[in-house]
Amino acid sequence: MLIPVLAALLAVGGMASGLAAATGPAKKALPKKPPVRTVAKRHVNPAAARRLRSAARRWEVVMGRPHVRSRAPLNTRRALHFWRRHARHVLRLAAHPPHKRGWLCIHRFEASWSDSGDPYWGGLQMDRGFMRTYAPRLLLRRGLADRWTALEQMWVAERAHRSGRGYSPWANTARACGLL
Repeated sequence: MLIPVLAALLAVGGMASGLAAATGPAKKALPKKPPVRTVAKRHVNPAAARRLRSAARRWEVVMGRPHVRSRAPLNTRRALHFWRRHARHVLRLAAHPPHKRGWLCIHRFEASWSDSGDPYWGGLQMDRGFMRTYAPRLLLRRGLADRWTALEQMWVAERAHRSGRGYSPWANTARACGLL
């Protein structure tokens, strides 16, 4: 009979100590850390970044500059921001060819920017050999110089100027403009 009584006492004692521990003086709890907010990456339409990239690359080709690359995937805001900024920068550079004033003077004495008279085309009167030599394939795919914009024609002429030819393909008009 002693054994069941002792078992009952132990059970009651164990419950009492468990209750005492649960209701006893509270230990200092560690301060709760605020929940970490995970910001979902906002994806953008990669077509927008692709369009900006192709515009920038097109003018890089026309100006004869090396391509700029971005490691960010096209569907991220970072890529969209990068290509928007770079396209704006390249377009700003393209709008100001180094010898623009000289090309505009030569154009004034030559023809309209859309002149399609054979054997010379465009505002700077370029022949087929000149265009094949100095124009990038990107422009040649669009046709002869009469189908190019004025800036594209000036950049092709700029490529010839950089190659060492200077204004010599337009000797008479360059002389009239005071460039030779």
